[in-house]
Amino acid sequence: MQKPDLQYCVTADGSYTFYVREMDECYHSIYGALQESRHVFIDQGLKQINASTIRILEVGFGTGLNALLTGLEALDKGLQIFYHAIECHPLAWEVVKGMNYGAKINEPAQELFEQIHRAAWEQEVAVSPNFSLQKIQHDFCQFEPSESYDLIYFDAFAPEKQPAMWEQAHHERLFRALKPGGLLVTYSAKGLVKRMLRATGYHVSRVAGPPGKHQMLRAEKPK
Repeated sequence: MQKPDLQYCVTADGSYTFYVREMDECYHSIYGALQESRHVFIDQGLKQINASTIRILEVGFGTGLNALLTGLEALDKGLQIFYHAIECHPLAWEVVKGMNYGAKINEPAQELFEQIHRAAWEQEVAVSPNFSLQKIQHDFCQFEPSESYDLIYFDAFAPEKQPAMWEQAHHERLFRALKPGGLLVTYSAKGLVKRMLRATGYHVSRVAGPPGKHQMLRAEKPK
């Protein structure tokens, strides 16, 4: 995928996302960018991990919204989170600074959002006392995780838009990097994704989806 041609758009909860013209696809749900990220990755992902120190891998850093909500949750709940995010085509701060996430949440959120985007790539940066971030610029299809994780946020574009991102061989590498009992969450609930994750070795559940989407998937690596 080439570096995308982006257009700002407002989703149903008032939060912004980007529309990618050449893919005819948005970075987030048009029913609400904030609502979708909170539900899929925080409520059905992070809040399901029973630990105070959590290692997370995000596939598809995008606008940084998932990282922002995770960093805020770490501060609010006193969690210690180590967050790695892989992105092939990072968006510059000048591109994403117009996103209104801070205005929709609070002033500290806007400050954290800027810190997340200004953090150097390929280095682990203590963005806050509770939240360490390492942004990795790499093609996911050639990525071999070198660490183990409690939780994976899989936030690629839809399978029909980026089919290579959903190939089983790539997910087998993620599976090996996930700790026993660890979780992978994704907004997708497509049958082909569910079957692929099961074939990879996960216990897969369809759970309630965010606004505008009936279901999503949560996959657990057997203990």
